[in-house]
Amino acid sequence: MSTYTQSAACVVCAHVSVLNEEGVCRLCCKQATLARARDKRAGWLEVRRQGQQLFIANLFSSRYRGAPIPARRRPRPAALAPPAHHQPVLFETARTLTHRGGWRGLAKRADPQLAAWVDTFTRQRKTRYGWSKDLTWRARTGTNLILGFLDAPGARPTAEDLHVLRQANLPYAHVSAILEDAGLLTGERTPALTRWAHQLTAHLPEAMAREVQAFFTVWHEGSTTPPRSRPRSETTIRLYLGWVLPALTCWAGEGKTSLREITTADIRRTLPPPSAARSNMVQGLHALFRFLKAHRLTFTDPARHFPVKRPDQPLPMPLDTTPIRDALNSTDPARALLCALLAFHALTSHQVRRLTLTDVDTAAGTVTVGERTIPLADAVLDRLTAYLDHRHRRWPTTNNPHLFVNLRTATGTTHVGPRWLNLHLGEHLTSRSLRSDRLLDEVHAAGGDAKRLAILFGLSITVANRYTATLHHPHLREQPP
Repeated sequence: MSTYTQSAACVVCAHVSVLNEEGVCRLCCKQATLARARDKRAGWLEVRRQGQQLFIANLFSSRYRGAPIPARRRPRPAALAPPAHHQPVLFETARTLTHRGGWRGLAKRADPQLAAWVDTFTRQRKTRYGWSKDLTWRARTGTNLILGFLDAPGARPTAEDLHVLRQANLPYAHVSAILEDAGLLTGERTPALTRWAHQLTAHLPEAMAREVQAFFTVWHEGSTTPPRSRPRSETTIRLYLGWVLPALTCWAGEGKTSLREITTADIRRTLPPPSAARSNMVQGLHALFRFLKAHRLTFTDPARHFPVKRPDQPLPMPLDTTPIRDALNSTDPARALLCALLAFHALTSHQVRRLTLTDVDTAAGTVTVGERTIPLADAVLDRLTAYLDHRHRRWPTTNNPHLFVNLRTATGTTHVGPRWLNLHLGEHLTSRSLRSDRLLDEVHAAGGDAKRLAILFGLSITVANRYTATLHHPHLREQPP
């Protein structure tokens, strides 16, 4: 950078001015900058050839080096909570992303003061769960998009309005949690199981769909009035409704409008040949008609004449050791630990996915599952230590208490799903097959001791006897050590 100190005549223009160390004034230096080519420096004689260009003094600061001066940032709007009153609107508008400016335009349409107030809850969750800059931006944009739908002071978004976030690929769960923390979300979200049940019965006649929906509601929520009933799990409900759906579809196609019209002959004509599918359908129809008769929605139970004949379960067989060895020696620490826990200690998928960091004691070499404390094998302990190091490096700021986390659960507190577990195990392995292989190995190592098997792995006697029945199987008599 040139320093202008002396005042004398410029060697180029001969004007008296403040000169640099080369004896050139500021005006000639700026003129030389304009005449300078890309590959060479213009001489001082070439500067005067095209005349002089005047400049306004003191606008060429070394701070910006010719770059445009950045615009002054707008002050952040003051955070203002929503008013307690609600001004109703004249017309209700559809919540879509067909706005002229798109979903980004809707996000800019939000009330600045209300958005600043909601943003405090976004920053709290960012600090609590260690969100990245990208996730924080997407969550903030999603909340502003929902706030952009509000057309009147005091209006509140509903849970159904949040479904538009999926069209913009914005985090639905995080935005919903932020709005719930702020107390802005109204209405209850429809569970995925309820939406699935409504879609399942949409093609049925109105009376028949109403009867099936009553069965689903009691099984899903339970009943405290006689006849009392406890709520069933989501898996049980999906299985039973899936078993009876082919029969319901067939009866609707025959012109039946209600389950009161179903007779024993109708059921006999609908049942498939003797197989596992027939047993499952009979079991589902038993539960459905037993419920309808108990709640006085039908007069009789036409399914009572069909006993449930369970097919013989196949005997468990050992797995090929090649995919197990590949999974145990995998470079992915999560896959290696998953396979080790299932292959060495026969944990279930439910137990593995819900393991927390407090359940694992690396110093004592144990893992706590329910009321059982399981000593870990050395191979499992080595893979557990490697995975914990990988987890700390990959997600150093996560507050998820579970042992296994992924990109989706690292920003919250939920556990991983069964699909993540199956994808990590690989194509030829499942949690059930690994557990079955371990139980089968223990049966042959203990000489068919069912009590030992039940105590060691927490099995019932019925399940333990199913594995001990394989002791004298011709293909399993000679086991390698």
